[in-house]
Amino acid sequence: MGRDKATTLYEGKPLVEHVVAAVRTRCNPVIVVAAPGQPLPELDADIVRDELPGVGPLLATGRGLRAAAEAGRDRAFVCGVDMPLLTADLIDTLAGPAVALDADIVLPWDGRTHYLAGIYRTSLHTRVAELIDAGKRSMRDLVRASDTHQVVMPKQVALTNVNTVDELHSLPPLRIA
Repeated sequence: MGRDKATTLYEGKPLVEHVVAAVRTRCNPVIVVAAPGQPLPELDADIVRDELPGVGPLLATGRGLRAAAEAGRDRAFVCGVDMPLLTADLIDTLAGPAVALDADIVLPWDGRTHYLAGIYRTSLHTRVAELIDAGKRSMRDLVRASDTHQVVMPKQVALTNVNTVDELHSLPPLRIA
């Protein structure tokens, strides 16, 4: 995108605010993992900083899972900051199987796997550390090393993530219920 996704504006608000608002309806605490020194707007969330810049989502996921475990949570919804159309319904759809199947990870599959839109067992933060120590950097590595269940669903607008300014501008307007 050429700029920080978290602070990129969509309908007048930074992307991170849209995501925090959606997650807040189902998750407590809401933890945002930010790069060292990354500026963020004031959020109704706990801000945790990555230890190393530029390592990618696996390290950030591990940091967030560790913070959720320290807050006493067994599972956490993990998502990217670039999902402004995220809904509580998506979280609910994944939470049921996460509890019923007792899987380490429950991810949506709508024609592709969405690694950054799933329910993760918080104790996986130790596995993330082991993977990073072994030189692994991919969310796929964590999923392959864990008991993972994928929920098959039709294509979901809530799973839309934006990687370019053109993608951001092509999003439908938000509907306020």
